Amino acid sequence: MTDFFQNGVIATLHRLNLNNEGNLIKSLMKSKKRRPIALVLPALFTEFTGKALPKIVEELKEVKYVDQIVLTLGKADKDQFLYAKKFLSDLPQETVIIWNDGPRMKALYKELEEEFYSWESGKGLSTWMAYGYVLACNKCHVIVCHDCDILTYKREMLTRLCFPIASTQLNYEFCKGYYARVTDRLHGRVTRLFVTPLIRALKKILGHTPFLDYLDSFRYPLAGEFAMTTELAWRIRIPSDWGLEVGVLSEVYRTSTLRNICQVDLTDAYEHKHQELSPKDASKGLLKMAVDIAKTLFRVLASEGVVFSDGFFKTLKATYVREAQDALRKYQNDSIINSLFFDRHGEALAIEAFAEGITIAGEQILEDPLGIPLIPSWSRVVSALPDFFDQLQEAIEDDNKGA
Repeated sequence: MTDFFQNGVIATLHRLNLNNEGNLIKSLMKSKKRRPIALVLPALFTEFTGKALPKIVEELKEVKYVDQIVLTLGKADKDQFLYAKKFLSDLPQETVIIWNDGPRMKALYKELEEEFYSWESGKGLSTWMAYGYVLACNKCHVIVCHDCDILTYKREMLTRLCFPIASTQLNYEFCKGYYARVTDRLHGRVTRLFVTPLIRALKKILGHTPFLDYLDSFRYPLAGEFAMTTELAWRIRIPSDWGLEVGVLSEVYRTSTLRNICQVDLTDAYEHKHQELSPKDASKGLLKMAVDIAKTLFRVLASEGVVFSDGFFKTLKATYVREAQDALRKYQNDSIINSLFFDRHGEALAIEAFAEGITIAGEQILEDPLGIPLIPSWSRVVSALPDFFDQLQEAIEDDNKGA
């Protein structure tokens, strides 16, 4: 049973009643005429051959309150795209696949590159493109997004994620999912040992800034599950790299109000694939993730007026290490009282790697404070390229028809 504690500056919606999913579904079915829901699924083709996605698809077959499903597919050739189409063909919802590596979509990415910038392909860019398709169709009021590698997926996760935005009783504009990443041990090292200690180290140095207090209010800031209104989706920009989740939270903070933002407890058990640490290679694994997240966070703080220097990052690294070591002790004690396995040496190695990630991110920020531009808001894209939505719809629908 979860707690009911409200902390931080955003609302926390707990999972106190484990048997009320039916009530939530009834409410969503009533509100779907006014607030229809689109589900965005970012996926690599490799996930079609894994254990998680088949289970997710079976659960989605029973979801009647979602009107539109958009799977945005990465790293797939034509045969794999056709396999994915067949794989999803039994879904009862209006379902399309965005073949990001197909010639039609590549032509659209080229058009964006010529007008704006060439972004790194990945989850951020493909998710943004899926949002654009939902907005172009203009059929839905709510966009929900979750990953396709959730091994413990249940329909209730989606129900609870949708409800704060789609229900006419609550009227939130943005909702972030959270959960405990626990099996026989604690998971979520980047959140536990990097993001939260880094935010709290920054607060020690900078004081209680509104933005840092906001970020520190989220129980799982790196969760890939979030929902928003289409009005908000029009306005936000996002990073194209591993800074996606923190970047989205930053943009929501910039364009919305705190009273319209919440987080919701999705499930008791959440398990998905785990990234390798790669402590000596900042181009992959959890270390790359940490560097990208740190750069996104530093750039947002710079836009808030924070002045960085080499001395600042050295102080931050030392402060972070102390915060992370304190967190490690707490998580070890939490593991002991719950009879969980705890690899203290492995956790300490992770902290050392993440501390090096702060140094790498700091050096890159000092060298290039602006970095790669964020992917622009859809309102800006349509302003610059008025017929882009028509082209996007045509490309995706032609791919799905096999034209």
